[in-house]
Amino acid sequence: MAGLRLGPLLRYVDAQSATVWVETDAPCVVRIRCDDGSAGTEHTWQVAGHHYALVAVTGLAPGSETPYQVLLDEPGAPPGGSGEKVWPPPGSRFPASTIRTLPASADEPLRFAFGSCRWSATPSNAAHDPVGPDALDTLAATLAADARRPRPHVLLLLGDQVYADQTSDATAQVLAARRDIAEPPGKQVADYEEYTHLYDESWLDPEVRWLLSTVPSCMIFDDHDVIDDWNTSAAWLARMRATPWWRERILGGLMSYWVYQHLGNLSPAELAADELYARVRAVPDGTDLVREFAADADTDPACARWSYRREFGRVRLVMIDTRATRVLDESNRAMLDKTEGEWLRQAVLDGRGSYDHLLLGSSLPWLLPHLIHAAEGWNAALCAGERGPRWARRGEFLRQRADLEHWAAFPGSFAALTELIAEAGSGPEAPTTVCVLSGDVHHAYVAEPHWRGAGPHPASRVLQLTCSPVHNSIPGSLQAGFRFGWSRSGRWLGKLLARHGRLTRPAVKWRRTGGPWFGNQLMTLTLAGRTARLALDQARREKSGGVRLVTVWRAALSDARVDGKSGGTGGPAPGTERSNSG
Repeated sequence: MAGLRLGPLLRYVDAQSATVWVETDAPCVVRIRCDDGSAGTEHTWQVAGHHYALVAVTGLAPGSETPYQVLLDEPGAPPGGSGEKVWPPPGSRFPASTIRTLPASADEPLRFAFGSCRWSATPSNAAHDPVGPDALDTLAATLAADARRPRPHVLLLLGDQVYADQTSDATAQVLAARRDIAEPPGKQVADYEEYTHLYDESWLDPEVRWLLSTVPSCMIFDDHDVIDDWNTSAAWLARMRATPWWRERILGGLMSYWVYQHLGNLSPAELAADELYARVRAVPDGTDLVREFAADADTDPACARWSYRREFGRVRLVMIDTRATRVLDESNRAMLDKTEGEWLRQAVLDGRGSYDHLLLGSSLPWLLPHLIHAAEGWNAALCAGERGPRWARRGEFLRQRADLEHWAAFPGSFAALTELIAEAGSGPEAPTTVCVLSGDVHHAYVAEPHWRGAGPHPASRVLQLTCSPVHNSIPGSLQAGFRFGWSRSGRWLGKLLARHGRLTRPAVKWRRTGGPWFGNQLMTLTLAGRTARLALDQARREKSGGVRLVTVWRAALSDARVDGKSGGTGGPAPGTERSNSG
């Protein structure tokens, strides 16, 4: 009889349906049985010797919460079969996993917890974890211990869910048992099978396994899901494609992302319309199909769309792929290609007026510390030849060494996103807030833009909300660098760089209204009607050896419009509360 290898992960949830992802150790029929009588059944499908199912559960009541079980049955078992219960496991110390549907009323609060950069390796002695307590582990332990604590309605994981290029000692031992790690890519993962081990290491963590079984999740990749600096530049990509190991790495990365992360982002209707998903489920082994898809997606980004849109009542989430659809030609450099840019505009503006809050999920921040923003724009100008070939060569070297690849490093794309945000936040149908949710930079901050000039300004409150890492670290020197980047001196130095690069002045200026905070952390955005509140929680270790979440900052985000303009010109955000300095 088959067993449960990984999962369950509760992924998509709306008012009446949900999807649950599992990996089993043999072909079988997977049944999800809810205490309220709702159920779903799916036969497993196979990729590279692994067996998966994404089970749709329908007929749920809006605003309800029901415990569920996972049962496995023999292949070909009749629809009315029962099977063997494999979740929850016997003697589990965690509460029952439940499916909580979206509330029927838009006035009921919705909580979106988000963050990025979770290095999943855990030492045998958690008290000596070199990067500190894991924020997801700590959230899970907190929720399991206190049933009264409000639980997120959805968890937004904004990139670097796995680190293919920075493996743990335990993973390195697994890799060494398969191949000679003295040869490239060494202790980095090399193919699909090794990627599956990364997901095992990350999602079999007991606390995280329970958390992902009971809190729905939306995911998007960033560079470390494949490799550091993925698609930084044309020169970088040419260098990688010249190595003998890169092709298997990128194929394994895109194949595993499609299986483990991407499919769960889709609604049951989107899954039903997905041609590749239907073909994989219809054949005994879908490996070649998924591999061909990944190869096409690598060479022609138009073959795949990783971005997606979700509706949570009157909250719209648009998750943006900032990695796979880049245009890297220096004369036409863009974060998103033309097709992806047009999709993003439609995803944001279609049906405007039907949502009170717009969330743009971008693994890479739109608004950075001022010096870093200027440095990235300056570097992009140098690489494009603004100061001649010698400066261009120096610029490319610096770009790859210093990770200068955010929205600011694609000036045309930064301007286009700024224009789109202004359009979405303007006019009588403008939402209360437009929030860009990001990670990547291993610290957290809140920044607010102000549109220059006397022209129309967005009526919405516009914010850059950045939160990372979930479980990682940042050297003290970089902490100092980020602080300096926000300072007046850093801004002055940035102006000198902008002048040298002959940069045009951006349409917005911005100020930091929260942070920077350093540590393992999660932000939670609570939206109810046309109100919005933000909290930052950090994972802290207690003297007793336990861990707990500490709220270091709270703010009301929807009550601070200044003459119809977003952000104002100075001072802390109205409604701000601080419980610690962070």
